[in-house]
Amino acid sequence: MSNHRDAASQNFLDTATTTALWLDQLGEIQQRPALDGNVDVDVAIVGGGFSGLWTAYYLRQLDPTVRIAIIEKHFCGYGASGRNGGWAEGGLAVGPEKYSQWSSMDAAMRLVHAMYDSVDEIGRVVRAEDIYCGYAKGGWIRLARNGPQDRRLRDEMAEPDAHGTLLSAEQARGYLNATDVRSGAYTPHCAAIDPARLVRGLADAVEREGVTIYEDTSVASIDERETEANIIRTNKGTVRADVVVRATEAYTRDLIGERRALLPVYSLMVATEPLPDAMFDEIGLADRPTFSDDRFMVIYGQRTEDNRLAFGGRGVPYLFGSAISEQAETHDDSHALIRETLIEMLPVIKDVQFTHRWGGVLGIPRDWVPGLRFDSASGLGVLGGYVGEGVAAANLAGRTMAELIHGEPTERTDLPWVGHTVRNWEPEPFRWLGVRSSRRILAAADDREYASDRDAKLAYRISKFLKGA
Repeated sequence: MSNHRDAASQNFLDTATTTALWLDQLGEIQQRPALDGNVDVDVAIVGGGFSGLWTAYYLRQLDPTVRIAIIEKHFCGYGASGRNGGWAEGGLAVGPEKYSQWSSMDAAMRLVHAMYDSVDEIGRVVRAEDIYCGYAKGGWIRLARNGPQDRRLRDEMAEPDAHGTLLSAEQARGYLNATDVRSGAYTPHCAAIDPARLVRGLADAVEREGVTIYEDTSVASIDERETEANIIRTNKGTVRADVVVRATEAYTRDLIGERRALLPVYSLMVATEPLPDAMFDEIGLADRPTFSDDRFMVIYGQRTEDNRLAFGGRGVPYLFGSAISEQAETHDDSHALIRETLIEMLPVIKDVQFTHRWGGVLGIPRDWVPGLRFDSASGLGVLGGYVGEGVAAANLAGRTMAELIHGEPTERTDLPWVGHTVRNWEPEPFRWLGVRSSRRILAAADDREYASDRDAKLAYRISKFLKGA
């Protein structure tokens, strides 16, 4: 594909900054002090993203006397929490039928509604803590843009537990005036946010509540208690704690013995310059709904508070050995492809400047099922594995983890994702072969669906590229 780039694509790759839009708009980030020596606390949280920060926030609400320390390798929001698509979506990577396999459908639907509530809970905390993050609960518009997508979406929306309302082509284009729209679905349970401002504001909020945050501190291992405390070993000292929570998502692979716990997979994004209101009169997105279409190779977008389009997709394949590479976060062909995909959907933007391109990793468990668990005997807790849908899920997971640590049952502590365990990913090379093969199957499925429709040449080229990536 790189041999066929037009001048506009090449100019975009040459001029766009590779810092995430959200982090770039924060300006220079001053890191908090690192750990300096050994400390003892009641609760230590490894990871300064949404999961760890929400756990600390709610735990201090439940018990203002508990001593909490958060240990972060870089700075709060460095990872997926500061680089994602800015969707606080009331959904999980798998549907309720998956959770009902070991509970009941009633319990699984309680989890669904708890996820819906988490979107509003984020809005409540944002207002209470005066966190300015562009929170806008505009919902999510999901488009079907070829025949197979249309049939699949209609079948899904006919189910009694459907996550949305079926829309005609005309109704769907009223939300987003994209090309080739056949039908759509809309759910109100999603808010667009600036994730970096949310995660940094949340870090400030927990500090005001008395939580200590150590940044620039790398954790090597978490050693389960042999006597009276668990030990976290870092490059700057040790932390002893009755309770340790692992909230490291894709970076779990950096901990000794945890390389196969979660699969780090890349998602990449682009963003345009601020667009004039007149252009959005044609595009739509009047109430800032997030948007996607129903292809297998995931895409996602939003209209930002300052009138940009921020748009992403899964472009870079899994790297052997669960590697995490900064070079993969700025993969030229993938970023050019994501830009082309957005222009194909919205041709009116073909001449606008794309100012940012960036990427990051998300964590995928072996069964693709997000969850959390806490062992009161050992004092060890784990949460995450959100498969790229973690902004709202981390709120619910962190709130639930805090309640589990506090020890008082609530309507959340018996939800079916609590206590879920999953086996590790296979060792290499089987992990690499399996993931790459699955990716090719999904790309081939998109290929067949788009090739069956008229005027789908770009989508056909996209899937051909993905199969060879």
